[in-house]
Amino acid sequence: MSLRGRPVEKTAKLPDGREVSVRVGVPEDSYIARRELDTVDIELFVDGRALAAVNTVLGAHDDRKALELAREIVKGLESGELEPTAAALEPLADEPR
Repeated sequence: MSLRGRPVEKTAKLPDGREVSVRVGVPEDSYIARRELDTVDIELFVDGRALAAVNTVLGAHDDRKALELAREIVKGLESGELEPTAAALEPLADEPR
C-alpha cells in the first residue's frame, strides 16, 4: 500500500500541553484523482484545525521514509526543538531520506 491510501499519522504532545496530529501522506485534491498524485505533504492539526502544511521530497511509495519523518517531527515537537509551523517543517520536508 502507498501513502495515497494509508498516510502516516502520529500524535505529539507539545510542551504547553496541546496535542498535535502529524500526518504525512498524499493530500486530497478536488481537481486531481488521488491515484494520479505523487506529492506527499506534512500536515499538522490541533483540534481538527490545520496549523501547517508543506510539501516534501517524498513520493507516494516512500512509506518507510514517511514513518521516519513523522517520528522525527513528533520527537522535535515534544522536545520543543521544533515549532508547529510550516517554516519549522520546511527543512525536514526538503531533506532527502
